[in-house]
Amino acid sequence: MEREPAAAEESGSPGRRRRRRRRRGDGRTRVVRSNLLPPPGVEDPAAGAAKGARRRRRGGAQHLADNRLKTTKYTLLSFLPKNLFEQFHRLANVYFVFIALLNFVPAVNAFQPGLALAPVLFILAVTAFKDLWEDYSRHRSDHEINHLGCLVFSREEKQYVNRFWKEIRVGDFVRLRCNEIIPADILLLSSSDPDGLCHIETANLDGETNLKRRQVVRGFSELVTEFNPLTFTSVIECEKPNNDLTRFRGCIIHDNGKKAGLYKENLLLRGCTIRNTEAVVGIVIYAGHETKALLNNSGPRYKRSQLERQMNCDVLWCVLLLVFMSLFSAVGHGLWVRRYQEKKSLFDVPESDGSSLSPVTAAVYSFLTMIIVLQVLIPISLYVSIEIVKVCQVYFIHQDVELYDEETDSQLQCRALNITEDLGQIQYIFSDKTGTLTENKMVFRRCTVSGIEYSHDANAQRLARYQEADSEEEEAVPRGGSLPQRGSIGSHQSFRVVHRTQSTKSHRRTGSRAEAKRASMLSKHTAFSSPMEKDITPDPKLLEKVSECDRCLATARPQERPLAHLSPELSDVFDFFIALTICNTVVVTSPDQPRQKVRVRFEVKSPVKTIEDFLRRFSPSRLTSGCSSIGSLTANKATHKSGSNFLSTLSNDSTLFKLEERLGQPAAAIASNGYSSGAASWGPEHTAQEQKLQREQEQELRYEAESPDEAALVYAARAYNCALVDRLHDQVSVELPHLGRLTFELLHTLGFDSIRKRMSVVIRHPLTDEINVYTKGADSVVMDLLLPCSSDDARGRHQKKIRSKTQNYLNLYAVEGLRTLCIAKRVLSEEEYACWLQSHLEAESSLDNREELLFQSAIRLETNLHLLGATGIEDRLQDGVPETIAKLRQAGLQIWVLTGDKQETAINIAYACKLLDHDEEVITLNAESQ
Repeated sequence: MEREPAAAEESGSPGRRRRRRRRRGDGRTRVVRSNLLPPPGVEDPAAGAAKGARRRRRGGAQHLADNRLKTTKYTLLSFLPKNLFEQFHRLANVYFVFIALLNFVPAVNAFQPGLALAPVLFILAVTAFKDLWEDYSRHRSDHEINHLGCLVFSREEKQYVNRFWKEIRVGDFVRLRCNEIIPADILLLSSSDPDGLCHIETANLDGETNLKRRQVVRGFSELVTEFNPLTFTSVIECEKPNNDLTRFRGCIIHDNGKKAGLYKENLLLRGCTIRNTEAVVGIVIYAGHETKALLNNSGPRYKRSQLERQMNCDVLWCVLLLVFMSLFSAVGHGLWVRRYQEKKSLFDVPESDGSSLSPVTAAVYSFLTMIIVLQVLIPISLYVSIEIVKVCQVYFIHQDVELYDEETDSQLQCRALNITEDLGQIQYIFSDKTGTLTENKMVFRRCTVSGIEYSHDANAQRLARYQEADSEEEEAVPRGGSLPQRGSIGSHQSFRVVHRTQSTKSHRRTGSRAEAKRASMLSKHTAFSSPMEKDITPDPKLLEKVSECDRCLATARPQERPLAHLSPELSDVFDFFIALTICNTVVVTSPDQPRQKVRVRFEVKSPVKTIEDFLRRFSPSRLTSGCSSIGSLTANKATHKSGSNFLSTLSNDSTLFKLEERLGQPAAAIASNGYSSGAASWGPEHTAQEQKLQREQEQELRYEAESPDEAALVYAARAYNCALVDRLHDQVSVELPHLGRLTFELLHTLGFDSIRKRMSVVIRHPLTDEINVYTKGADSVVMDLLLPCSSDDARGRHQKKIRSKTQNYLNLYAVEGLRTLCIAKRVLSEEEYACWLQSHLEAESSLDNREELLFQSAIRLETNLHLLGATGIEDRLQDGVPETIAKLRQAGLQIWVLTGDKQETAINIAYACKLLDHDEEVITLNAESQ
């Protein structure tokens, strides 16, 4: 049946068939098949067929683009004409060539023709050599990238074999390992992670070092056996290659006709790096210059500096002056010949037959001759001098010690040799704030819960100590001298170590900014590495509330629900820290403990995928006798004591000394969670041996966050003994004192987006068996989503008072330049959740307008919220930012900074970085709509 259309294509109407295929190829979708399968209409070759024949028949050449990278501008054949064409964009070059050619005319030549041509050829040769060297550098870079190796599945050898990047084709199966760069745009089909997750670093695309999470295509993550590319027979339909990095749409069609949607979470983009995942396997969707990364690169182009454009204008004026002078001379010479025609002039050039020239002819010859004589108006050495000066500029830029980064042992690279002089002509600087002006290292600063503000003064003093340590380190670093060599970084660190032994203050510098930079270099894929971000000093008032909450939970009977004994204020405190811990996408890893599912007390082990699955499996879960009681949970904690990651420790002596000074207690009395063991804690005290074991385990605990804000909040919760210890795609485990490890069923995660400005998680609470929605987002949005309060009852008036106080504290945080977030909660009934889930599943399965449907689904869920509290997070300015901006403003540059912070926060940070002066008038423009 498959060969009849082929025969008709050959004999019946081949032209019509070809036109139909062209129209189909010009559509909006691309069809990708496995290269391990024979092309449609061709049977699988016999087992004894030659390898060459099988290779010719594998999957067919689905698309013309290969994975070869080519960023060069020239080839051996096109270099000379293309480079000359670019050089002739300089009017001076056109002028010099015209003069040289004019000098070959015997009647008007003023110099030896060959001698006049030499300077022009020298100018063109010097510029061509510079362009050739620059293009050759691109060629070497392309060659290195094209010859990088990766594992590609081979049908002949039935295993993964090493191949160069340039040999990858659309439809190939590629296996990538941790810390490997992705060679093409690949659809993720398998991951070593038990939940089908993969983490990538997109620093090469967008400059962000935070890890992004990717998910295996639905239906492949549930495979029990290892993924085998030979058994992959599905067909992939996706959109044509485009440069949109934030969108990917398509579907995968299985042999049984079922379809599964494909989204950006399933696509690994070229240039990204695999992190924290042992191995992944995927099929190539876009290769080479069809990848999204290369489509966003417009390729090399000839850049002209402002000086060069100005020179073209000046050369034009000089040419006009030259023409005027030559014309004046020609007119004068013509008038002379006409008036004194009977007298032979000494400088007249006779005709070939010896007769005198006519006045007009003599004037034309004189005009051309004067152009050659007066050509010095445009100095031919000007461009040669400029090219030499540019080369010297590039050399001095590379050797400038002030432009050398000691921490990364890297110097500034100049990749555009034609526009170096434009660095001195900059008038405007456009910058964003986070990560450019600031360190992008978020540190928990203060919070408010249930309308009560907790200033965390001790934590502020701790941060101030780090600031002082940074200033002392900068003063201790010797400046000046020659460019450090590669071994200088180690010697510089040794200098700092010796300096620490000479001063008690210097001993407290562990975790300072310079230390954090070096720590982050050692572990780029970890959210934070410095104690400055991890070791939060709890507020005594909030710590007392936590202790009171612990006492109430300790008095609860095993048969009762523990949270029922909490007052509304303590209940908000409990939910506040639970929300900080689980309302995020932070992943916990440990080198010696693979992430595996734990046995939980609820029936539904994973989120439902279809409406039928929902109707079949959805039912209210109940506490089982084996895990419901508080005693069993506590016993479970004791059982897993040696295998669990518990609470945060202050792992260095410097932080202990700081806490000893602030709290007035010896360092030995500081508990591992960052507060005094003498104060009441959430649970029973640990023995010294347990604390030692806990500190050893916490040294290996790693939090990986897509956003630094999320990691900062998780560390803050851990400082109050509410630690995130495990996260899977359908469950989150939290370690609590007295209650042990609680595992929340993670029903849904509604990620953050710039339109909603918030994220939410839907969980089933293990203690109350309720479905809770925890929301975290911008206060300008969350405060409008709260449940309306009535002024008729006392509870409504109390809630209004709490919201008013919270808003005042948020304004205070903004004035101090802190990043603010609101935390809220909603309890769903089983009926409300069932109704929402059905519409949400329909939105997820839709291929058309999926983003809009999911947005509307999130809006329906994130309403009638109950406010828990708010947080203030500090993002410090980078070293030297205020001084640099002040000097740039003094130099006359205009600086624009774009930020998504609140208006008060933005103004405060503008003052802090000296973008605004206090004696300046600030004009505020606000708009209600576009």
